[in-house]
Amino acid sequence: LNEQRRIVAKIEELFSEIDKGVESLKTAKAQLQVYRQALLKHAFEGKLTAQWRADNPDKVVPAAELLRSIEQAREERYQQQLTDWQTAIEKWEFNGKEGKKPSKPSKPIIQKSSELSSQDNFERYQLLPKNWTWAKIRDVAAVGTGGTPLKSRTDFYRDGTIFWVTSGALNNEFVRVPSGLITQAALNENNLKLYPSHTLLVALYGEGKTRGKCSELLIEAATNQAIAAIVQSGLEEKIRPYLKLFFQMNYDNIRRKSSGGVQPNLNLGIIENTAFPLCSLEEQSEIVNLLQSKLSIISSLQDELESQFMKAEALRQSILKKAFSGQLVPQDSNDEPASELLKRIKAEKVDQETTKKQKVRSSK
Repeated sequence: LNEQRRIVAKIEELFSEIDKGVESLKTAKAQLQVYRQALLKHAFEGKLTAQWRADNPDKVVPAAELLRSIEQAREERYQQQLTDWQTAIEKWEFNGKEGKKPSKPSKPIIQKSSELSSQDNFERYQLLPKNWTWAKIRDVAAVGTGGTPLKSRTDFYRDGTIFWVTSGALNNEFVRVPSGLITQAALNENNLKLYPSHTLLVALYGEGKTRGKCSELLIEAATNQAIAAIVQSGLEEKIRPYLKLFFQMNYDNIRRKSSGGVQPNLNLGIIENTAFPLCSLEEQSEIVNLLQSKLSIISSLQDELESQFMKAEALRQSILKKAFSGQLVPQDSNDEPASELLKRIKAEKVDQETTKKQKVRSSK
């Protein structure tokens, strides 16, 4: 019993020290997260690159010019699509209107920043730096989604070769592996789209922390209906790294826009109309480089903290192992042998049983 008391006292002493260390680790982890969010917030308020703008006035181009260039590029693509469509219609009519009639392309829409300021509330942001402007996701990307082919249709899945992604895959920063495989029949009959590599994906709904997560597709794949696919082409593609970091910064705010009952959901309208601060491509590049450098350091520190958490738990187990193998505290030759303790416990049990039987007999 004396040695047990010494063991318990030593365990409590050592565990107390470990607990203090773990609390310090938790504090450091929380501080890192706060710093990370502050860093991202400053980046999209223009504070992170304030000195860069002062040092590079010749590179500070109005973001409104970038939006105009995107609008012009969209219009040119649209005119080319119209030409292709007219050619397809003529071919379709020449062949006796066989097969499905080619669909007319939709005219691109871009909303002016002046309209944004009067229609949307941006109270959580400070005034943007000069030459920055507000834009919406739909101004710099096309937003689409997917679907889930019927599970009862085995021909939609058997021997599938087309990559298909569900929202669970978006918990990683990049999607390198599909959630499943579907067939060409599934793609055709469900009007699914194959999204190109580097498409940004945002989870519209999902369990736990999945909803609102943004990931980058590194494979060509279709998606289910729980994902918004942000597709950019031409000049728009240059905005992608900046836009991805914005979604990471805006994760909590986007989640708050969810609607519904037990499991709130986002929708394509919310993603398309999400407003973000836009600056020139040169400043975007500077912001991305600064953030990636600083976020990489933060990520390394977070990994080190996780390693220390694991070491703390391993140390607890090591202490317990030593305690129950007689290696944690020194033994005292004056202590009662454990065998004597067991004898006394057995004798006490016999006495208790005898007393119990006597009480039963007397009650009769």
